[in-house]
Amino acid sequence: MTSRVFEELLTHMEWADALTWRRISETSGAPRDPRLLDLMYHLHTVQWVYLQVWRGEPLHVPARGEFAEAAALSAWARRYYDSLRSFSHELASLDLTRRISLPWADEVLKRLGSAKPATFGETILQVVFHGTYHRGQTATRIRELGGEPPLTDFIAWVWLGKPAPAWLEQ
Repeated sequence: MTSRVFEELLTHMEWADALTWRRISETSGAPRDPRLLDLMYHLHTVQWVYLQVWRGEPLHVPARGEFAEAAALSAWARRYYDSLRSFSHELASLDLTRRISLPWADEVLKRLGSAKPATFGETILQVVFHGTYHRGQTATRIRELGGEPPLTDFIAWVWLGKPAPAWLEQ
């Protein structure tokens, strides 16, 4: 895959996350639902830690308790995308086949019995696929709360002309 494809996947991911946060805000009870907010916290935590690994930074993620309200959690997610955009400009100059050492590899080793190295590009795909998986879980929870989950499929984004993310105003 090329850096341009990865940039598109990451742009779609932001669009889908912004749409999901918008729907959470519109669904009665959703902005206060602990299960839904825990899912979104986990989704965004993974995004942040991978970005920190890509940048060679020490891992730091605020505790879940620092986000008592959905608006604070959504704002944290939005800041991730601001940071990601500045980093994504470097994608074209990066070796996407370069192996990356993940700080949590020992935990994976314990769980799976082995952990082969991943490439930079593979970790980008992991972040994108991980977000898709958890947005599916949030869609289920939004429906359980009586709302209609947003259509966040990649192809829907393409059909819509690849619109820019529409974050809620903070």
